[in-house]
Amino acid sequence: MSEPELKRTPLHGAHLAAGARMAGFAGYDMPIQYPDGVMKEHAWTRTSAGLFDVSHMGQARLAGEGWAAAFEAVTPGDFAALKPGRQKYSVLLNDEGGILDDLMAARPDGEGLFIVVNGACKDEDFRFLEARLPAGVRLTRLEDRALFALQGPQAAAVLAAHVPGFVDMAFMDSSAITGFGGVDLIVSRSGYTGEDGFEISLPAAEAARAWDLLLADDRVRPIGLGARDSLRLEAGLPLYGHDVDPSVSPVEADLSFAISPSRRRRGDFPGAARILGELSSAPSRARIALKVLEGAPAREGAVIVDGAGVEAGVVTSGGFSPTLGHPIAIGFAPPALCAPGRRLGVVVRGRTWPVETVALPFVPHRYVRRP
Repeated sequence: MSEPELKRTPLHGAHLAAGARMAGFAGYDMPIQYPDGVMKEHAWTRTSAGLFDVSHMGQARLAGEGWAAAFEAVTPGDFAALKPGRQKYSVLLNDEGGILDDLMAARPDGEGLFIVVNGACKDEDFRFLEARLPAGVRLTRLEDRALFALQGPQAAAVLAAHVPGFVDMAFMDSSAITGFGGVDLIVSRSGYTGEDGFEISLPAAEAARAWDLLLADDRVRPIGLGARDSLRLEAGLPLYGHDVDPSVSPVEADLSFAISPSRRRRGDFPGAARILGELSSAPSRARIALKVLEGAPAREGAVIVDGAGVEAGVVTSGGFSPTLGHPIAIGFAPPALCAPGRRLGVVVRGRTWPVETVALPFVPHRYVRRP
């Protein structure tokens, strides 16, 4: 059987013209890196403004009478209390309390929810939601929209030239405004790099023009998925399908903040018995952060061993940290081993290398929050 043909984002031609190295990701032909290479792209995002095409991700609107209750039936957040102009991180849960996907849900204009889910899961996510919606609540897939991420310390200054309405936004604010010469935008002050930045939803027909406008600024360069992954790893942010999956609960994944206090009290979300039990007595495994002290990077699947050399966990994401200058990794291990300052080991190519547990994030977040 032949491999299914890869889909293309509205910016596919722009990536090729810029000399990007392309590869399949989430069913799309995506830019992994541009001629500058991953290390320079990573550093540029940390010091200036990197522009990412994330149009492969799933965008949708949830609306109708009872939309909040319908969404709360499959997530652990308090969305009835989400104010217009704000965004919340959340997770879709199965009946066992495992994570089907993580997502962002916002109220940019006060009308229901604007939802962004992972590209690899979007069709399954939307079918999952649609199958559980009551009469009067509808999910509208926004397949005619592109999605940018403008990330880095210069992102706000760059965006101000094209989207004046963003100026009062803080981290996790979301707004439906116009920019790039009258284009309909949904902008949130958020991202997947740990840096200040914005995610910008816009009509697919306007994507190439807006992309070129942003890249005309000397502070902005295009950034591929290679640097996106190293940036999110330094920020300690999980990658769905690697660090979280349907067997992992929000507590195990160190995502307990996504479980709103009111929902904990009510216990009315999928898998509540398991999740509330883990909150009260600790799960059997927890997310662990590792600084690799010697040897090659510990990649996904590398075994974590305790001080006696006994297998204790597994790495789920790992690589070289351009900012810190050494390899880092995250994974799962018993909670007793996860406290910062412990000396453990990772097995890479049959040899055990020393690692030290550290606190997340590896590189401090630089989100712009309200005082």
